[in-house]
Amino acid sequence: MAIVVEHDKRKHEILQKSLDVFIDEGYEDATFQKIADRCGITRTTLYIYFKNKHEIFLGSIKELLSELEQTLLQIIKDQNKTSEQTLRDILMAITNALENNKKLFNVLLNYLIQLKKSGVDTNERVRRRVVKLRHVLSTVLIKGIQDKEFKEINVKDMNELLYSLLEASIFRIAVLNQDNISDIRSSLNTAIDSITAH
Repeated sequence: MAIVVEHDKRKHEILQKSLDVFIDEGYEDATFQKIADRCGITRTTLYIYFKNKHEIFLGSIKELLSELEQTLLQIIKDQNKTSEQTLRDILMAITNALENNKKLFNVLLNYLIQLKKSGVDTNERVRRRVVKLRHVLSTVLIKGIQDKEFKEINVKDMNELLYSLLEASIFRIAVLNQDNISDIRSSLNTAIDSITAH
């Protein structure tokens, strides 16, 4: 059992350190050797944990998303918050994660462009990664409507609006290289204000 725990711990450490390599080098220039060097291990040892660079990259992204999901779950579980405050906290946690991982989103953008060039349906790939987030947003909106905190709104449309504002944040960070997305935060808060019942 201890061997499995050590294996998982080492794998987690590799994923965290490899994320820095992808951020520093970009997806194309990150190599198995550079990742191994950053982790202080040999390439042979790295192959024990991962088949290729692509698997490491996807694992790194999954690690980051898992951390964000844990943060969102903690926000949702807080029974003392109103639906309005829960929604605001969720959206601010997401925008904070976007700002804190600016370089990663540049790498992710380049990765998605490469996938698109090779004929991969990038829309489907992204959709699968954000389905939980969209479900969480809908759940909070529905609860807010049921509790009379939010007006009777079309949940699907509001979900699309909030998600579109988050996509705009990613665009500004990854494409326009903006360091500050406070105007997106303000827009998200305005959107919530517009559906608040009081």
